[in-house]
Amino acid sequence: MVLDQIADFLTRIRNGVKAQHRYIECDWSKMRQGIAKILKEQGFIENYLVKKENDSRGTIRVFLKFGQGRQPAIQGIKRVSKPGWRRYVGHHDIPKFYGGMGLSILSTSEGVLDGHEAQKRKIGGELLCFVW
Repeated sequence: MVLDQIADFLTRIRNGVKAQHRYIECDWSKMRQGIAKILKEQGFIENYLVKKENDSRGTIRVFLKFGQGRQPAIQGIKRVSKPGWRRYVGHHDIPKFYGGMGLSILSTSEGVLDGHEAQKRKIGGELLCFVW
């Protein structure tokens, strides 16, 4: 049983990138699907597929993206808010890093959003992870 599903998902992506796998698979959840959707929209992964057995169970397959010479699109991915230490930010406090080239992912009242979209909508929330 996995206690922190988001950390497990991010670790699977990190390990898949390091091992240069074509894709990774894990159990489906709305949060994982939301994170995968943002990573696809921002160009960090090629695609993702969801295979549902019913409304609450299924799997998600994330196709990792590599460039010239098998250089991964995801250079790093870090979990910020953890079950023992939640980190919430307002829309003014959403961090920018790597000169704005990095991506912050937040869980908000309107669903999972990237940092730029959350600032544009003036919504804060739980800071889930950083991707660069």
